[in-house]
Amino acid sequence: MKSEQAKRKILVCCGPGCLAVGGREILEGLRSRIAAAGLDATVEPVIKGTGCHGLCEQGPMVRFLPEDISYCRVSLPDLDEIVEQTVRQQKVVERLLLVDALTGRRVKSQGENSFYKKQLKIALRNTGEINPLNIDDYLERDGYRALAKVLFEMDPETVIAEVEKSGLRGRGGAGFPTGLKWRQCARVDNSPKYVICNADEGDPGAFMDRGIIEGDPHSVIEGMVIGAYAIKAHRGFVYIRDEYALAVKTMLEAIRQAEARSYLGRNILGSGFDFSLEVVRGGGAFVCGESTALMASIEGRVGEPRAKYIRSVERGLWDQPTVLNNVETWANIPPIILRGGEWFSSIGTAKSKGTKVFSLVGKVKNTGLVEVPMGITLRELIFDIGGGILNDRKFKAVQTGGPSGGCIPAEMLDLEVDFDSLTAADSMMGSGGMIVMDERTCMVDTARYYIDFLTEESCGKCSPCREGLKRMREILNDICSGAGLPGDIELLEEIGGMVRECSLCGLGKTAPNPVLSTIKHFREEYDEHVHRKRCPAGICRPLTTFVIDGEACTGCGLCRKNCPAEAISGEPKEPHVIDQSRCTKCGNCIELCRFNAITVK
Repeated sequence: MKSEQAKRKILVCCGPGCLAVGGREILEGLRSRIAAAGLDATVEPVIKGTGCHGLCEQGPMVRFLPEDISYCRVSLPDLDEIVEQTVRQQKVVERLLLVDALTGRRVKSQGENSFYKKQLKIALRNTGEINPLNIDDYLERDGYRALAKVLFEMDPETVIAEVEKSGLRGRGGAGFPTGLKWRQCARVDNSPKYVICNADEGDPGAFMDRGIIEGDPHSVIEGMVIGAYAIKAHRGFVYIRDEYALAVKTMLEAIRQAEARSYLGRNILGSGFDFSLEVVRGGGAFVCGESTALMASIEGRVGEPRAKYIRSVERGLWDQPTVLNNVETWANIPPIILRGGEWFSSIGTAKSKGTKVFSLVGKVKNTGLVEVPMGITLRELIFDIGGGILNDRKFKAVQTGGPSGGCIPAEMLDLEVDFDSLTAADSMMGSGGMIVMDERTCMVDTARYYIDFLTEESCGKCSPCREGLKRMREILNDICSGAGLPGDIELLEEIGGMVRECSLCGLGKTAPNPVLSTIKHFREEYDEHVHRKRCPAGICRPLTTFVIDGEACTGCGLCRKNCPAEAISGEPKEPHVIDQSRCTKCGNCIELCRFNAITVK
């Protein structure tokens, strides 16, 4: 038995957010400095590069176990002090501790930080805790125990029944019951059968699936092998978007290690069950996140959806029975098997069981990767976990469900987050993207952004989506440029309804959501643009005029010094003015003003 001293670990976040600000250099710097320090064997820790620690806003992050000390925004000049104080003497460097956005105080451990307090990690149980490139780390945390249990103690029917008992619904967006999908496929008497992991995460601001694959790939592999055993499939595919180079690299290495340890391949663990897994790189088309388009892409055909009256569980990949679930769904399977379906179903709400992973981004203080029980409110997510709105501005809306989701206003902040509640609010769960918006967000411009994205990403196969989105984009461009006409808002609603009802696939049917939800909840903002030729948020430049309130202006000069067009003038400690003939409407002044002296006319 190893002593607690021998188990000391340093976990360095090497998720994409921390890598972007020097996480890899921190990892290598710590390794080199500790090697050069000549520490006693009982003091020298094991240093691991892990997946995302969650609190991306404060990266690079370094965590020390078993002391449970977490440092944030670590830089190379901090490393010598860390090695001397924390590694050698086990003392805390106060100035590097995590910052709690709610209190402004520094706290020692993740558990003391409000960002982590309301989280419950199941799909993310190992992310940030293990080296994803080392299968032994996964095995130390009960890895592949569920697979062994399934292969030697359970038959396929029992596995499916346990998943059904859990109430797990697909985390890819539609929320279809996972156990029911598996049962439908298992009943089809046709071979071969396939299982697929959808890791084609294309939503702007979303990084849930990549976070799991890059931090804990074996949980996905184990879940897929269990699913394959349940439906009697022997071949599977992980479809990862091509831009996710780190996720591809991590998954390929995990597959190689799993094969070497007999968790994949022929005669898995001596059970007689065979299953092979391979990675397919997507071409970056958003529509390939749709199940049938994804399968067409794997087959080497153009990624276009087909009519859904042909069910994939009967005729999917190569017209054979196929089960497709997303990354998070597969990652939930091993703990469900180990701890039981009733345990999982005890978490969440009556119709939305378990937890959900979200990428919390936008105008929120704590951006990052979170996992919370279903039923948590938007207010808790944004203000307790997220720490509130950046720069303490006023909350305006939150967009959920990706580009095809909807925008939920401030008066609905106490809405519970689950599949049915979000759908009733004209939005959707989607795969878990959550973008927070403040008072400086123009909802018309936001709808235009998403419709522009969806227009470019439409496969073009059906005319309602192809032509309808194009026409909606034209109308929104007119409204934002000041050329909106009476009746345009009603026309947007009419076209949006047609696209929703008549499009071929689920992506087309949900594409109008950003427009329809913003019209419903922010109709007055559309009216301002169309009828009064004014953008209240000051984002649409042709409809914006910035003015300085002479009574509120203190003459600090900050706006004048930072105006790129040199359009602001004034004497120190005297009210300033904006020369409208020179102003480019960039909004820099209103963002910088600390006295709320600049307004939109």
